[in-house]
Amino acid sequence: LSARRAGGRWLLRIDDIDPPRCLPGAEQTIRTQLGALGLAWDGPVRYQSTRTAAYRAALADLERRGLLFRCACSRAQLAGQPHRGRCAPPPAGAPAAWRLAVDTTRIDFRDRVLGPVSLDLAAHGDPILWRKEDLPGYPLACVVDDADQGISEVVRGADLLDATGPQILLQRLLGLPTPAYAHVPIARTANGQKLSKQNLAPALEPAAAVADLKRALAFLGEPVPAAETVDTLLQLARLQGSLKSSPLAADFGRNTA
Repeated sequence: LSARRAGGRWLLRIDDIDPPRCLPGAEQTIRTQLGALGLAWDGPVRYQSTRTAAYRAALADLERRGLLFRCACSRAQLAGQPHRGRCAPPPAGAPAAWRLAVDTTRIDFRDRVLGPVSLDLAAHGDPILWRKEDLPGYPLACVVDDADQGISEVVRGADLLDATGPQILLQRLLGLPTPAYAHVPIARTANGQKLSKQNLAPALEPAAAVADLKRALAFLGEPVPAAETVDTLLQLARLQGSLKSSPLAADFGRNTA
């Protein structure tokens, strides 16, 4: 809705950089559910699995400038604590990840939903930009693709707020533009867990699309139009929404991921 209110484009990108976690049929389920909800994307679908060369080029640039270090620390060795500071170089030929060396840099930005945000990068450790399995890391892939696709606004769940700091830092280091960010509340179970596939949350039912859209609008604090079809509901929601006249929506709504 933010993209449509600003006359922008809404893009679909499949983050399939982690083959073991890409379940058969998952992409078709995503397409089917988006279609049932009337959420039509613009342009071709992008697959991150086809973008490895671009990610390697960005990684090589950071490595040449001495901003990365190899790390073979396991989760057990870190004992649940964030990785901080360069560690002993792993033996030659040993599997290792590439991490971005982060100092005490603080990232400040204005979130469209949360307002002024200040993130202490050191508190979250040195992010992995390339995994020891020879796979690109999420922060690097997203930053490279957001810039390449001209993304000017990112709307996502508040559970990803901590990921925004390293991404903004990477954008600055790589000389890439920083989009506007809007972190929205996420739906949780009664015990506080977010609704997700990791927690075995049931998938949305296409037959309940109108009811689900109305519940989502209410949850996000948006006006809920009196409509009984998906197309009419979304059309009215674009016109009645609380963010339709936001200067940020007008300035940054060109492409939204």
